[in-house]
Amino acid sequence: MWNKFQNNNKGFTGLEAAIVLVAFVVVAAVFSYVMLGAGFYTTQKSQEVVHTGVMQASSSVELAGNVVANATEDNTISNVTVFLQLTSGGSSVDINKTLIVFTAPGQKPVDFVNSSYDKTDFPHQFKVKKTHNEDEKNSLIDRFEKYEISIPISEFNIGSNEKFQVEIKPPEGASYTVHRQAPPSVSGIMILV
Repeated sequence: MWNKFQNNNKGFTGLEAAIVLVAFVVVAAVFSYVMLGAGFYTTQKSQEVVHTGVMQASSSVELAGNVVANATEDNTISNVTVFLQLTSGGSSVDINKTLIVFTAPGQKPVDFVNSSYDKTDFPHQFKVKKTHNEDEKNSLIDRFEKYEISIPISEFNIGSNEKFQVEIKPPEGASYTVHRQAPPSVSGIMILV
């Protein structure tokens, strides 16, 4: 009789099957949690990339009129004035954190910063002469506002028919490049086309 009880393993087979089933369910649950977590992480990173791209593309500036130049007595350009506004649907741009890079053929590019913002006596500074349609007294180019930027370039000796480039780099977003050429006769106040 004792032998009969010892050789009967029918009850343990069901218990082992239940343990294996529970183990498979636990492993599947952990695996699905890891996969869902990785999917959510990837989706979140993709969303951040899209938002960053949209923000950078929408915070650009553009010209809001002509590029005006003033001449010196020795027939070179003394300063260039540009009028800036936001692109359509763009977000505000801080003019104090905007960098302007002036480039002329055969010369090294020179960085200009806002003279009212920079307190470190940066050697090259542009001036924000006045703003148009400004409601608030801040340094942001907002919707419907136009800023008049004057860039002193007399030290570069830009004479007649010489080309130059002004690159406006806001703190966020794409830079805006303006290519111009001095007219054949440099004198007085000129509109550069």
